[in-house]
Amino acid sequence: MNIRIRLAQALDIPSLRELIEASVRGLQAGDYSAEQLERALRTVYGVDTQLIADGTYFAAEAMHNLAEESSAAPLLVGCGGWSKRKTLYGGDQFAGREDSLLDAAQDAAKIRAFFVHPEWARRGIGGMILEACEAAAEAAGFRRLEMGATLTGVPFYRAKGYVELEPADVPLGDGLTLPIVRMGKSNSGS
Repeated sequence: MNIRIRLAQALDIPSLRELIEASVRGLQAGDYSAEQLERALRTVYGVDTQLIADGTYFAAEAMHNLAEESSAAPLLVGCGGWSKRKTLYGGDQFAGREDSLLDAAQDAAKIRAFFVHPEWARRGIGGMILEACEAAAEAAGFRRLEMGATLTGVPFYRAKGYVELEPADVPLGDGLTLPIVRMGKSNSGS
């Protein structure tokens, strides 16, 4: 199968929800407890419809080869985006969102909400989405990028040139937190 990166659309939301849940449960279990993951799925992780509306969220589709049945629908195997808004992480259900716009001349674009289906992990899909995000943010005038990386994602982002800026804890309620790492990078055009 070939992988195609395209902008996510509102009609993708049900598939994105399934993909995010599978990714979190399948890939992050080595870094977080089951309680942290389930609480994060309820309060932090999820689809951010503002990214879709802004045209800054990408979906990775596995396209069937021509030799296979052409009527088979493409399968969503990854997603991720960038944002021109202040929110560093969190889907629609996250209470700590701040959707005011960033100033591209001064602020860093936010790399957001990267998830790959566990069965498709380590095939370059995250890198393809990240390249699309970095190029789009640069085209929009952003010279710097930052993110709130999960512990699971830190090695991937480090390999892509991001540096660790500071640890942070995302509140999940009832005293439970999700440790993440704020990471940053200068965009290639600066």
